[in-house]
Amino acid sequence: MTDHRPIGVVIATRNRCDRLAVTLRHLTALPERPEILVADNASTDDTRALLARDFPEVRVLALPVNHGALARNHGARVLDTPYVAFSDDDSWWAPGALGRAVDLFDAHPRLGLIAARTLVGPSADPDPLNDVLAASPLGPATDLPGTQVLGFLACGAVVRRTAHLDAGGFHRLLFFGGEETLLAYDLAARGWGVTHCPDVVAHHHPDPAPRPDRPALQRRNALLTAWLRRPVPHALARTGALAAEARGDHQARRALRETLSRLPAALRERRPLPPHVERAARMLEGATV
Repeated sequence: MTDHRPIGVVIATRNRCDRLAVTLRHLTALPERPEILVADNASTDDTRALLARDFPEVRVLALPVNHGALARNHGARVLDTPYVAFSDDDSWWAPGALGRAVDLFDAHPRLGLIAARTLVGPSADPDPLNDVLAASPLGPATDLPGTQVLGFLACGAVVRRTAHLDAGGFHRLLFFGGEETLLAYDLAARGWGVTHCPDVVAHHHPDPAPRPDRPALQRRNALLTAWLRRPVPHALARTGALAAEARGDHQARRALRETLSRLPAALRERRPLPPHVERAARMLEGATV
């Protein structure tokens, strides 16, 4: 598909057609008119019928099975825009935010990912992560905008497409839940800048219903990230801490069990961070560098 628009939006979704419709109404009304691609993780509800009926201008990547966060990778490969913004089916971009992101990428060739300022819910409350990112001890870099970070919310991230693909995108072992840190590590390891730019704004309207599986998935993926990229003593210490918690916490037990089942694959794909990125990771953790 020939298209000269500089930025597109990839939305990963599964079985949430009502929320997806709200998101698409916001995105299709943006002044930047980004190309929009929905990477559908094998939905069994009315998602594909909705897209064909109400949003014929939106491209659809119909995945045969649920790929979790990797659906974003597949979408980024299909889109041929230089820059790609990620949305979830419950998030969208503020008018002008994507245009600002394009300007920042154009002006800073090393910039690989922008972590936006995220506003939550109908009252647009600042996400607590905004302050964490803004206060990052990594500080600014002379050739990058904003503040250097090694974390972001996927639904509030814009990437340089070539950087995302160069870093390998979201990792298959993590599937979903706290998958962002590993990508930030991998971008930084390849020399790409990852920064928080608060003038790029995303809106997130999460479902208020509890997600009981989420804590276990996030703990599992934090530990897998340690085994994939961090020094062995660090990964062992994190494993020991989770094992201690597992004695009295069923979420920790599940996280530990699922980590151990994936550990052989993680060790095969282990690629320790370069020293300067490891130092940055330790600084963010408050460890002695």
